[in-house]
Amino acid sequence: MVKKKYIWVLFVLYLLILIRVIIFKYPLPMLKRIAENWRDDVFWQGKNQANLVLFKTIRLYVKHWNHLGIYSFGNLVGNVLVFVPLGCMLPLLGRRLKKCFWCLGAGLLVVLAIELFQLWSNFGCFDVDDILLNGLGVWIGWLFFKILSVFFAGKHPTE
Repeated sequence: MVKKKYIWVLFVLYLLILIRVIIFKYPLPMLKRIAENWRDDVFWQGKNQANLVLFKTIRLYVKHWNHLGIYSFGNLVGNVLVFVPLGCMLPLLGRRLKKCFWCLGAGLLVVLAIELFQLWSNFGCFDVDDILLNGLGVWIGWLFFKILSVFFAGKHPTE
């Protein structure tokens, strides 16, 4: 039996790692430069660089697979895999989050918050394809949770 407080600690730790990997992925000197040069109009610069066309980035990576190689594959698969733990953990945090709709909704809120922060701050680039791939990762995590729940039938990990 895993106590709920340990699941929350693990969840917060996961979110901190996620923020570090996705938002603050650049070396510290580069992050300092971005922060020092930040102005109110940075949002408009980010808006111009944002990808608002669904499948644009995905098609680009698939089309240029022979030039981008493992980077292309790593980016697409990484955007899915990094959110699988979120889909696994959310159902452990509340009864309602055990339902696919609520789990996916909560996961997409986290993803959207990260993407909007990237758009606003210039610590990354807003991309609707990232939202799609990250959401897919949340859904796969939820499926994994459901499969494990059936496998351990009657032995809920938080009870």
